[in-house]
Amino acid sequence: MVKVGCCSWAEKTLIKSGEFYPNDVKTAKGRLEYYASKFDTVEVDSSYYAIPDQRVTSLWAERTPRNFIFHFKVYGALTGHGVDIRAIPKDVVKFISKSELKGKFAYIKERSIIKLLANRFVESISPINKSGKLGLLVFQYPPWFLHRKENLAYMLFCKEIIGDKQVAVEFRHGSWFKPERRDTLLQLLEKHNITHIIADEPQYGSLATVPFVAEATTETVFFRLHGRNKANWLRKGLETAQKYNYLYSEDELKTFMPYINEFSKNMKKVYVMFNNCFEANAITNALEMVRLLK
Repeated sequence: MVKVGCCSWAEKTLIKSGEFYPNDVKTAKGRLEYYASKFDTVEVDSSYYAIPDQRVTSLWAERTPRNFIFHFKVYGALTGHGVDIRAIPKDVVKFISKSELKGKFAYIKERSIIKLLANRFVESISPINKSGKLGLLVFQYPPWFLHRKENLAYMLFCKEIIGDKQVAVEFRHGSWFKPERRDTLLQLLEKHNITHIIADEPQYGSLATVPFVAEATTETVFFRLHGRNKANWLRKGLETAQKYNYLYSEDELKTFMPYINEFSKNMKKVYVMFNNCFEANAITNALEMVRLLK
């Protein structure tokens, strides 16, 4: 089973471009229903910035077909990113120490608070889970999350606090995949039933980025294709969407086909998710991938 989708259906440059949604589709309900008529899976990106409202996730479950699958990028506080203080639940803010504050962002390290936020996150997506439409919870660790013993331990802590949900991890620093430790890392992920995200991103010939490692560690395979905008990927001060301003050519898409076909023969589920979410790039490439697979 191969499902193809995008890592957002309501990204602002996509909506502004007018290249995907018909002119008469202008509501949140209409957009999700239209997206779900073209694709059978999506990754929710907004959940990285704030824990979703359970009333909203309940509507998402209602508005999508029975076989539709949602993946969620977990709340940034769980992966060590700075999170906007205004988005943190009000009853939790009072427990955050001053040392964890940096301007309007909080970098939360206290594990009891992280566990509390993880519980809130899981509760918020319970309507999706109850509907049978929950896929993977994506833990995208930041570039400063290097391969270290304490970070390995933290990754396993994240697996523990998320409960029985399927966890997938993506690293953003090449130290995780140095030749001398790559196999050991993959074996560890397999041992703990953690899905290794097969990421495609710009390459610089250094540890600044992660290589394309087409290895599976669970029965679920998750490709996350970011595009190859080498000029913008590491630039600071850009709008996030500009980093993903890249359209794969048909020839580039075809290079993924042997891996997808091989995994589909041996694995229960294969997801091919396009995260080059700038205007209609992800949509265009996802539709093209569906065509190629057919």
